[in-house]
Amino acid sequence: MTPPLTCSPDVTDALATGRPIVALESTLLAHGLPAPANREAAAELEELVRAHGGVPATIAVLDGVPRIGLTAAELDRVCSAPMAKLSARDLGVAVGLGIDGATTVAATATLAAAAGISVFATGGLGGVHRGARDTWDVSADLAALSGTPVLVVCSGVKSILDVAATLEVLETRSVPVLGYGTDAFPGFYRRDSGHPVPWRVDTPQQAAAVWVAHRRLAPSGMVLAQPVPQFAELDAELHDRLLAEGLALVAERGITGKDVTPALLEHFHTASGGASLATNVALVKANTELAARVAAALAAP
Repeated sequence: MTPPLTCSPDVTDALATGRPIVALESTLLAHGLPAPANREAAAELEELVRAHGGVPATIAVLDGVPRIGLTAAELDRVCSAPMAKLSARDLGVAVGLGIDGATTVAATATLAAAAGISVFATGGLGGVHRGARDTWDVSADLAALSGTPVLVVCSGVKSILDVAATLEVLETRSVPVLGYGTDAFPGFYRRDSGHPVPWRVDTPQQAAAVWVAHRRLAPSGMVLAQPVPQFAELDAELHDRLLAEGLALVAERGITGKDVTPALLEHFHTASGGASLATNVALVKANTELAARVAAALAAP
């Protein structure tokens, strides 16, 4: 089944002519970054894709219509108007009720694949939450990737998650994980989560070749994990303190489910004096540029 969606003229033309396209999520803009940094980041990310000859396809649901590629006015709306947070399971609800929503990794991957886009750049992948043995709190991102043919370029998973368990679930669901220029699985704010990656590639061409081969052999997506740029890595001592404080805060307030990650990220942003925000923006920009280079390699004759 193909969900109802609307592609922008640029995306429609790129799909018809074989130009490289990079999908971009909107939850980062609506719920991950504060204003006005979110709108500035939206413009910078789209420009990075264009600088490498690609077409940016920021994805959101507006007035109940999944939109693949947004106008400047629509980006303004995503960055300023109230937006529901939509995972893959919520797409039908948003469409049926005609509401606005920002798409998570799972929802963005689902809509990108439905539109025929196979490369997607984001900040961090969702994963298994700490204490999931009791709560069963596991991000829908992992399930979506198991059956959605999209290459997700990210900086691993956020250190607020159970990294080891996340990697185990990805293995169980047959989702390959590649490290880009690294043998260590990135930890979002930190370059090394303390866990290795199963495979490594060092050029966009290698990543593209692996993705083409994987798509011929399996229906699942793939993770291309790139560490945050070294200059933007969050200080280890500061990171560990913020994480401990954030986890204590979440437990004290009884925050659960999909509200946990936004609450922890908000604590990181406010308690770090903006340092974590700068890290977040830097890694998303680096991932978007890498995704654009991989998309260009895929489109090359």
